[in-house]
Order: sequence, then structure tokens, then C-alpha cells
Amino acid sequence: MPVAPSAPAPPQHNVLVVEDDPSIRTLLTSALHAAGYSVSTADTGQTAMFEAGRSQPDLIVLDVGLPDIDGFAVTRHLRAEGVYTPVLFLTARTDVEDRIIGLSSGGDDYVTKPFHVQEVLLRIRAILRRSDMPSGGGTRRPPLRYADLVLDQQTHEVRRAGLPIQLSPTEFRLLVCLLAQPERVVGKKEILSEVWHYDFAGDARIVDTYVRNLRRKIDRFEPQLIQTVRGVGYCLRAARPGPGAAAL
Repeated sequence: MPVAPSAPAPPQHNVLVVEDDPSIRTLLTSALHAAGYSVSTADTGQTAMFEAGRSQPDLIVLDVGLPDIDGFAVTRHLRAEGVYTPVLFLTARTDVEDRIIGLSSGGDDYVTKPFHVQEVLLRIRAILRRSDMPSGGGTRRPPLRYADLVLDQQTHEVRRAGLPIQLSPTEFRLLVCLLAQPERVVGKKEILSEVWHYDFAGDARIVDTYVRNLRRKIDRFEPQLIQTVRGVGYCLRAARPGPGAAAL
């Protein structure tokens, strides 16, 4: 009797853990191995950049406070070299400006220290899930437009007033979320679900940080398009006077 072929095993993701504290590095490595990931490690920024090229990881867990080059600079270097591997920052910095700097450098998410390993695993799973999502196959999706803002989902190009705007992959997904339903207020929980695919109570502050960063790029033109509806969320509409709408 012929034996039916077994189903192919799911692909194993490789995670690069960059952490100079040996105990944290060992903890994360053990947890990731137990969760089914292959793991490579580095303990400095220079080693991280070399290892990112050598092992070509699917995701980088990157400590910000490295002894030689901080994690933000490492990420900026990788992005400048055309490496868009998702980055999850580990940081003891909690100030809004520090989060903006980190996410502006090309990071995809962050976890503040001290952290629970389970939270790190959940964030990794969410990032990889959205990275693995199909781009829509061969179906041509029309550009999204509002006012003088145009977003091409096929080429990942964004223009405003005819000028190109460079966005990170996460910024691009956030803008798609707002552009797909212009003039409708989108709540933070909905944004977390659509952009970050969190299936748990994600930190809504990351939405605020990314909106700030996106606004700096999109709304350097007039009129301002990304509006805050306090206590509710955000929407894409031309700025107009009225209660409730304000800049973040």
C-alpha cells in the first residue's frame, strides 16, 4: 500500500539576536529555539552588520544600547545598504523622541526593557506574519489617491504634489490603511490590527509614534492631510477648522 507523502514542514525563520548582555542574549536564544526558530547572534553593532549579510535573517532583534554603535545607527546603515530585514528594537529608552528616532531609522517595532519573553515572541510572530503575507499575486491594484497624494501598491511608490516620498515598509502599510478609507476616522485598535496584525493588546503608543513620523514626511506640503481626532484615532482629510481635530 503506497504511503501518502507527508505534508511539507513550515519554513523555519531565522532570527538574528543582537544583544551585548550575555544573559539576555542566552534567554532570547533559548526561547526562540524552543519556539521553532533558528537563531544567530551578535554582541556588537559591527558584528550585527556582518552577520546580517552573512546569515540573511528573516528578522533582527536589535538592542539599542550596544557598546560600539547604537542599534539606531545599525539600522540606518542596513537600510542605506538596501537591507530591509524587519527590525524589532529592544530598548530601555521610553521617551517619545527616542521612539521616533528608532522608528525613523527604519525599525518595525520596539519592546522596552525589562520585558517578558512572551511579549517579544508575540511581536516577532506579528512582524513575520505580515512580512510573509502575499502581495496580491498578479492582480493589478489601482493606485490609492487623495488630494495630491498618490500611493501605488504595486511599485510601493508614494508621491505628493508630484514629488516622491520615501517610506519604510511599516509607514507604507500605515498610509495604505488611512488612504483606503479617506475622511473616515480609523481607531488605534483598528490600525494596530491592520498594520501590525497584533492579536493581543498591543501598545497603542507605537501608532502615535508612526503617525508623527509619517506626518513629518506627508504633511511637509500644504494642506495638512493626516488629522488626529482626539480620543478616537486618525483620518486622512484636508485640514479644516473644527472641534476635535488637532495635530499630534
